[in-house]
Amino acid sequence: MWSERDPRVPPHRRIDADGHPTVADFEEAIRANKPSSVGLLAVERKAGGDAIGYCGLVDGRHGEQEPELAFEFLRRFWGQGYATEASWAVLDWARSSGYKRLWASVWDWNTASRRVLAKVGFTETDREEAIYGNNLVTTVRL
Repeated sequence: MWSERDPRVPPHRRIDADGHPTVADFEEAIRANKPSSVGLLAVERKAGGDAIGYCGLVDGRHGEQEPELAFEFLRRFWGQGYATEASWAVLDWARSSGYKRLWASVWDWNTASRRVLAKVGFTETDREEAIYGNNLVTTVRL
Protein backbone atom coordinates (compact mmCIF):
# COMPACT_ATOMS: atom_id res chain seq x y z
CA MET A 1 0.00 0.00 0.00
CA TRP A 2 2.82 2.38 0.82
CA SER A 3 4.20 2.00 -2.70
CA GLU A 4 0.79 2.78 -4.17
CA ARG A 5 0.18 5.96 -2.26
CA ASP A 6 -0.75 9.02 -4.21
CA PRO A 7 2.28 11.29 -4.78
CA ARG A 8 0.32 14.10 -3.09
CA VAL A 9 0.58 12.22 0.24
CA PRO A 10 3.26 13.80 2.46
CA PRO A 11 6.68 12.16 2.01
CA HIS A 12 6.86 10.96 5.64
CA ARG A 13 3.81 8.77 4.93
CA ARG A 14 5.40 6.98 1.95
CA ILE A 15 8.24 4.49 1.48
CA ASP A 16 11.62 6.03 2.24
CA ALA A 17 14.69 5.97 -0.02
CA ASP A 18 15.75 2.62 1.49
CA GLY A 19 12.39 1.00 0.64
CA HIS A 20 10.99 1.01 4.18
CA PRO A 21 8.55 0.26 5.47
CA THR A 22 7.87 -2.61 3.12
CA VAL A 23 4.36 -3.93 2.59
CA ALA A 24 5.43 -7.03 4.59
CA ASP A 25 6.61 -4.79 7.47
CA PHE A 26 3.31 -2.95 7.42
CA GLU A 27 1.25 -6.17 7.33
CA GLU A 28 3.30 -7.70 10.17
CA ALA A 29 2.80 -4.63 12.36
CA ILE A 30 -0.96 -4.66 11.81
CA ARG A 31 -1.26 -8.41 12.44
CA ALA A 32 0.78 -8.03 15.67
CA ASN A 33 -1.85 -5.69 17.14
CA LYS A 34 -3.97 -7.44 19.70
CA PRO A 35 -7.71 -6.81 19.26
CA SER A 36 -8.83 -3.92 21.46
CA SER A 37 -11.07 -0.92 21.14
CA VAL A 38 -8.27 0.99 19.37
CA GLY A 39 -6.04 -0.45 16.69
CA LEU A 40 -5.74 -1.27 13.01
CA LEU A 41 -6.95 -4.58 11.67
CA ALA A 42 -5.85 -6.29 8.49
CA VAL A 43 -8.75 -6.61 6.05
CA GLU A 44 -8.75 -9.99 4.36
CA ARG A 45 -10.94 -11.36 1.61
CA LYS A 46 -13.08 -14.30 2.69
CA ALA A 47 -11.96 -16.34 -0.30
CA GLY A 48 -8.22 -16.81 -0.07
CA GLY A 49 -7.59 -14.88 3.14
CA ASP A 50 -5.21 -12.46 1.44
CA ALA A 51 -4.68 -9.11 3.13
CA ILE A 52 -6.00 -6.32 0.92
CA GLY A 53 -5.74 -3.37 3.29
CA TYR A 54 -6.40 -2.19 6.80
CA CYS A 55 -9.18 -0.49 8.72
CA GLY A 56 -9.53 0.42 12.36
CA LEU A 57 -9.30 3.07 15.02
CA VAL A 58 -6.22 5.09 15.89
CA ASP A 59 -5.59 7.63 18.61
CA GLY A 60 -6.44 10.96 17.09
CA ARG A 61 -6.61 14.53 18.14
CA HIS A 62 -8.89 13.58 21.03
CA GLY A 63 -6.96 10.52 22.18
CA GLU A 64 -8.60 7.26 23.10
CA GLN A 65 -11.89 8.93 24.13
CA GLU A 66 -12.67 9.87 20.53
CA PRO A 67 -10.38 7.95 18.17
CA GLU A 68 -10.08 8.35 14.42
CA LEU A 69 -11.26 5.91 11.77
CA ALA A 70 -8.40 4.99 9.44
CA PHE A 71 -8.39 2.80 6.33
CA GLU A 72 -6.24 2.11 3.30
CA PHE A 73 -6.50 -0.55 0.60
CA LEU A 74 -4.38 -1.83 -2.23
CA ARG A 75 -5.26 0.06 -5.40
CA ARG A 76 -6.50 -3.03 -7.28
CA PHE A 77 -9.28 -3.38 -4.68
CA TRP A 78 -10.53 0.21 -4.88
CA GLY A 79 -14.11 0.78 -5.96
CA GLN A 80 -15.34 -2.65 -4.86
CA GLY A 81 -16.94 -1.66 -1.56
CA TYR A 82 -14.28 -3.08 0.74
CA ALA A 83 -13.53 0.23 2.48
CA THR A 84 -17.22 0.89 3.09
CA GLU A 85 -17.86 -2.65 4.39
CA ALA A 86 -14.81 -2.54 6.67
CA SER A 87 -15.73 0.94 7.92
CA TRP A 88 -19.25 -0.19 8.85
CA ALA A 89 -17.74 -3.10 10.79
CA VAL A 90 -15.35 -0.79 12.65
CA LEU A 91 -18.18 1.64 13.46
CA ASP A 92 -20.19 -1.26 14.93
CA TRP A 93 -17.10 -2.33 16.89
CA ALA A 94 -16.61 1.24 18.18
CA ARG A 95 -20.26 1.54 19.18
CA SER A 96 -20.12 -1.75 21.11
CA SER A 97 -16.91 -0.54 22.81
CA GLY A 98 -18.78 2.47 24.20
CA TYR A 99 -17.52 5.25 21.96
CA LYS A 100 -19.97 8.09 21.34
CA ARG A 101 -18.20 9.86 18.46
CA LEU A 102 -15.43 9.12 15.98
CA TRP A 103 -13.27 11.39 13.88
CA ALA A 104 -11.71 10.95 10.47
CA SER A 105 -9.47 13.28 8.54
CA VAL A 106 -8.97 13.16 4.81
CA TRP A 107 -7.20 15.30 2.22
CA ASP A 108 -9.68 17.35 0.22
CA TRP A 109 -8.38 15.82 -3.05
CA ASN A 110 -9.12 12.25 -1.86
CA THR A 111 -12.65 12.03 -3.26
CA ALA A 112 -12.89 8.23 -2.97
CA SER A 113 -12.18 8.25 0.78
CA ARG A 114 -14.49 11.24 1.22
CA ARG A 115 -17.28 9.22 -0.43
CA VAL A 116 -16.65 6.26 1.90
CA LEU A 117 -16.79 8.51 4.95
CA ALA A 118 -20.05 10.10 3.74
CA LYS A 119 -21.60 6.67 3.11
CA VAL A 120 -20.97 5.61 6.70
CA GLY A 121 -22.33 8.86 8.14
CA PHE A 122 -19.35 11.17 8.66
CA THR A 123 -19.92 14.89 8.10
CA GLU A 124 -17.35 17.64 7.64
CA THR A 125 -16.79 19.68 10.80
CA ASP A 126 -13.59 21.59 10.01
CA ARG A 127 -10.93 22.31 7.37
CA GLU A 128 -7.25 22.69 8.10
CA GLU A 129 -4.74 24.17 5.70
CA ALA A 130 -1.49 22.22 5.49
CA ILE A 131 1.58 22.15 3.29
CA TYR A 132 0.17 19.25 1.27
CA GLY A 133 -3.35 20.62 0.77
CA ASN A 134 -6.48 21.07 2.80
CA ASN A 135 -7.24 18.43 5.37
CA LEU A 136 -10.94 17.88 6.02
CA VAL A 137 -11.96 16.91 9.55
CA THR A 138 -15.12 14.81 9.78
CA THR A 139 -17.08 13.27 12.66
CA VAL A 140 -19.86 10.77 13.20
CA ARG A 141 -22.03 10.25 16.28
CA LEU A 142 -22.50 6.60 17.18
